[in-house]
Amino acid sequence: MSDLKTTYFPSLEDVKKAAQTLKGVAALTPLLPSLSYSKRLGANILLKREDLQQVRSYKIRGAFNKISSLSQEDRAKGIVCASAGNHAQGVAFACAKLKINGTIFMPAPTPKQKIEQVEMFGGEYAKIVLTGDTFDDAYKASKIECDALGKVFVHPFDDEKIIEGQATVGLEIIEQATEEIDYVFVPVGGGGLASGLSTVFSLLSPNTKVIGVEPEGAPSMSTSIFNKENTTLSLIEKFVDGAAVQRVGDRNFAICKENLHKMVTVPEGKVCQTILDLYNKDAIVVEPAGALTLSVLDQFAEEIKGKNVVCIVSGSNNDITRTAEIKERALLYRGLKHYFIIRFPQRAGALREFLNEILGPEDDITFFEYKKKTSREDGPAVVGIEIKDRADLDPLIARMKKRNFFGEYLNDKPDLFEFLI
Repeated sequence: MSDLKTTYFPSLEDVKKAAQTLKGVAALTPLLPSLSYSKRLGANILLKREDLQQVRSYKIRGAFNKISSLSQEDRAKGIVCASAGNHAQGVAFACAKLKINGTIFMPAPTPKQKIEQVEMFGGEYAKIVLTGDTFDDAYKASKIECDALGKVFVHPFDDEKIIEGQATVGLEIIEQATEEIDYVFVPVGGGGLASGLSTVFSLLSPNTKVIGVEPEGAPSMSTSIFNKENTTLSLIEKFVDGAAVQRVGDRNFAICKENLHKMVTVPEGKVCQTILDLYNKDAIVVEPAGALTLSVLDQFAEEIKGKNVVCIVSGSNNDITRTAEIKERALLYRGLKHYFIIRFPQRAGALREFLNEILGPEDDITFFEYKKKTSREDGPAVVGIEIKDRADLDPLIARMKKRNFFGEYLNDKPDLFEFLI
């Protein structure tokens, strides 16, 4: 890493300057108490509602701060970014607001809903290029365009102006809080928000513990801090798409390893349960990354009792078509959804026996795929069963084995299981 990347920390002056730049562009989002979480955890839980930004995430802050800082010469050339989500929307909004042409590279499989949002915010100033299958493919293509045409690349997190823009979230929290804040939980993807916010708190509220939260399947910042060097992960789980990166920014890592009190991870299934709880109990719609900070609170239940705690709700760009998958992952995490290969005797009444004698009174079949094989004594079926209590699983398996229905349990066989989920 260069000296630039290891010695840069955003100054309070630059963060305040970014806040002035963002006036009238980024909303001053509310810091609201969560009655349900406060009651359950015995703490004062406050939510910083960045999901209420016009582009439905905090990303507008960094994108606008960066693009507005460009020289007239660079503005005339136009800018380039790569993103499959919130950063693209923030950049598109900033381009339209500042009347700067932007080319936004997105992976070809990007959901239509996200593409339409970028088109809406960017209007005539945003050109979308769909290329490759992954963010990495889109990123490589965007860098080629930058190098060929001399355009400015607007990085989603590893950039000083981006960090300073995201840092304004921390500035607002400190100004809005009526009591001293004991803990702030911040989601971590590439590290732009965490590095900016943690710096502000280190300067203005050094006794506050700032804790970064990553998805369990993409622990890039946690791994890097443990290794004491920025580390690229070879494989990640991409479900929490707003916070799943293989490598955090070099600047972001250098700041976070100094300023964060702790880095923790949370299972994707727990995140899914939080998404459902927020919608059903609090009428709050969040994307997976937006649920990270609330999802991790149970890990700190004893530590935060009686404390003032802020959770950053980072975004609400959740595709409704993912609802079934979110529910499925939540049930799996809670131990309520199980898949089996069931070996049905090829005789009349076998299915009725399974329903009457094997399933419990509150068990529900949610998936069933069967193929009859006339040359065998039994025929295999893949069966998904939802139970009411995780303690019901062992008795269910025991009944299957006693009556010779049991074939295999699939939940702990990832190579087979991935075809079902």
